[in-house]
Order: sequence, then structure tokens, then C-alpha cells
Amino acid sequence: MTDQQRFDTIAALGNSHIYTPNLDRLVRRGISFSNAYATCPICIPARYTIRTGCEPVTTRAFSNAKPKPAAGQAAEMEARCGPYLARTMSRLGYRTFGIGKFHTYPWNEDVGYETLWRSEETYHPPAREGDDYGSWLTREHPAFDFLEQPFGERTEMYYLPQRSPLPAELGVEWWMADRAVDEIERSDDSRPFFAFVSFVGPHPPIAPPIPFNRMYNPDRMPDLVLGSVEEDHLDEEIPFMRYAIWADAINPALARIVKARYYGEISYLDRCLGRILDAIEARPKSENVLICFFSDHGDLLGDHHGWQKQNFFEAACRVPFLLSWPAVLAAGTVRNELITLADLFGIASEAAGQCDVREGINVLKLLRGECARRQYLVGMVEPPGSYDFKLMVVTDEWKYIFMANGGREQLFNLRQDPDELSNCVASDPKIRNDLHALGVQACQAPGAIDALDGEKLRAFPFRERPRTRIYQFDRSRGVVGFPDRPEDALKGFDRATLKRVN
Repeated sequence: MTDQQRFDTIAALGNSHIYTPNLDRLVRRGISFSNAYATCPICIPARYTIRTGCEPVTTRAFSNAKPKPAAGQAAEMEARCGPYLARTMSRLGYRTFGIGKFHTYPWNEDVGYETLWRSEETYHPPAREGDDYGSWLTREHPAFDFLEQPFGERTEMYYLPQRSPLPAELGVEWWMADRAVDEIERSDDSRPFFAFVSFVGPHPPIAPPIPFNRMYNPDRMPDLVLGSVEEDHLDEEIPFMRYAIWADAINPALARIVKARYYGEISYLDRCLGRILDAIEARPKSENVLICFFSDHGDLLGDHHGWQKQNFFEAACRVPFLLSWPAVLAAGTVRNELITLADLFGIASEAAGQCDVREGINVLKLLRGECARRQYLVGMVEPPGSYDFKLMVVTDEWKYIFMANGGREQLFNLRQDPDELSNCVASDPKIRNDLHALGVQACQAPGAIDALDGEKLRAFPFRERPRTRIYQFDRSRGVVGFPDRPEDALKGFDRATLKRVN
């Protein structure tokens, strides 16, 4: 799993600007799903969907805030969804290990793996010792312990192109690949393994290490996809987030530079993935290892005059989704069925011999022609009944988006208008009404009922949120923001410098 990787970033699937030999290798090894979606394209909700096999209406994770159960739901996540995927696979006889970013509440929640190597994208107070990668870097490479943010600077630098302060072989993705290879090569346990490797990148800050930082010439990057600002910003969260993460300073020329570094980060991840694939292919009967590759969501990356995720444009909610199992599945195949991250639970448990699809579908059974494809998908962002609630209904051809803030709507014909530039709400009212009705139907559940106003989706008078900045410093070292007086940032600097010099 990667974090914030767009669906259109794999060379073998049509992106001629990017170098991804190991992702291409996975494409050749199995099946690529061209219509896979995150039904809540935000870090924490996507991860709860993967862990539970349940959609946000059940997990109640609609944002990066702590999930709150609906009336009548059990208070604990596993009580209302069932055992997490790792616990389920352990009970089915698998040796389980998890590596990387899990983004849970609390940050150190037990997610069910027998062996866990955790590396979160930020460090939690009071110190970074609880983070396996952070403590490893401090212990094994103390020369880099002065770094407040070893993944790159955040806050006002969040979307500004950077270079990693670490060499490639000390980066967090390389460290994850090392842990994965060690676990895959273990020979002291006869059980089959179930592994979850959750990379931190290419999530901002976008800071690939040398030489990946200079792989791509910004002048050769593809153009941004831009509609009118008024249409692109019907979702008020897009301009709000653009300001919040300091991306209002990015012009089209700088956006090309950012994309070049983003592609460099993906090529670095691809190299780390290749080391894991090599370890798998070196095993006996490697053809019987099932591999799933996916991301939690995408990133506008300047398209539609916006940045980040948390919206239902394709760049944000559509994800890469590769599935390979040479002993069972056809190689080099592209499928267009509608797939969601909730389906991963059924894929793993079906392969293990005891399918539990929960709120997904049995994808392996679908590939065998033993069940029907989905007719539509429903996505939701922010709590139902809130001003910021949004809903998406997507079919093979159409996408409908509803925004409670102002009751704004968008309708796109994805076949004729894949860049989502022409809003068809006025020109295709029947399609709009049919998809709106499907959205209403999806909200007729305890976890989403507050989104309804009678037989329609609840709307509010439009309001623009006050613009605020997001500050992301190293809270584990007591840094929470810019000081009121510049000189206050230097407190303790002389002592710390003297200590390093001596």
C-alpha cells in the first residue's frame, strides 16, 4: 500500500512520463483494475475500511477525526465491524506481520499483527521512541537525530519540492522494505505468511532522496487538468484546503516542479517495492503468493485548481489497484469492474479458504465469473448531517457528487469527459435524479441517516469556511508552530549546537 498515490502513475497502464519498472512487473504478473475507488478518500477512513472490510457508514470514519459511533452502534470499532483483517488472518493459520503507517486512534492501537513495525508520518508526544523507524534512525544513525522531520519539512513547505535529508538507503520506505524482506525470508515458521506493507510516500512532503529527486525534468511533465475555477471550486473544501496547506502560493510552473518530485518519490517507492518482489520470487512456490497493490486515495496535485484529497474528483478518489496470483489468476489483464478498498478483506480471506466479504464483494469469485459485477458505488466524506458532508455515486459511465454545503451538485459523464470538466446536472436531469435516489437509499442506515431530509439529501445554505493554516511541526520535541517573536525560535539553539559540536 502506498499513501496518496494517484491512479494514473504507472507506466505500464499508460503514463509515458513515469518510470515504474516494478509496478509494471506487477501489472504483467496479474490483473489491473481500472475503476478502483476509495469511498472515503482520506487517510484514516480508508485505513479503517481496509482493516475492517466495512464502509464508512459502518466504521463511522468520515474524516481524520476520531470516529464516533452512531446511535445504536457498538462503541468499539471491532465490536461493530468484526475482528480486524490481521486478527482474522491469524485465526486462519497465517503468520502475520505489518510494517509502516497505520494511522490509528489511538496512534498505537493494537491492529492485530503478530509482528508490527510501525512508522507513522509524524511523531507523537512525548517522544519518537514509540515509532519503530524513528527509534531505529536515532539508535543506528545518531548523526541524523537532529532532524525534526526526516521525511521532509511540512507546514508551509508541505507542497514545495524538496530533497530528502536522508540518503536513499536510510529512508523510511527502504527501511520498510528491509523489514519486509527479513520477514519474508524467515525459515523458522512453517505457516504461510500474511503481510501488510504500508508505505508513507508519496504523501507530502514531497522529498525524494538522491538521485530520485532529479529523475524528472519539470518541463516534460503533463499539463494540469483545469476547468473553470467556479466549477472546480463548487466543493468549498478544495479552496479551503488549498489555503490551509499553503498551496495558494503554487503557480502552474511550480506545479510542474512539484509533480516531477512526486514522480521521483513514486520511482523511489517502486525501487523499494522491487526489493520485496525479489524476495517473494526467490521463495519456493512463489507463484502461489497473492499480491495486492493499492493506495488509500489520490491527490489533486494541482488539477481542478486544488491540492490534497477529501473530494470526489477522479484524481483524489480513484486509486491504483493491482492483483496478482500467478498460480490462479490470468496475467497481464485489465478489468473495468467497480472495486473498492472494502473488497481487500474478501480477497485475503477468500484466498485463505474462508471468505468474509463483510461490506465488500468477493472479487476472486467475480473473476471466476461466479457473481455479478457492481452496478454502482457510493462514497461519503465528512459526517452525514454536517455542513461539510459530501456524497458520490459512481457507475461505469456516470459520477454524481452532492455537497451539503449549499446543496451544490456535479454530474460527469466519465466516458465522454474523463477529466470531469463538463457538469451535466442541468443537461441530464434524469441521470441526476436516478443517482441522487441511489445516494438517498445508501443513507438509509443508522450511520448515515442524518444526511437525509425526508426523501432527499439534506442541504444547507452555502457558507464559506474561515481560512486557516495547518501547522505541522515536530510536536514530539515541543515544536507546535511559528513563535510570536522570531528570536524565541532560537531558545536552546546554542546549547544544542555546542553539544553536537563537542
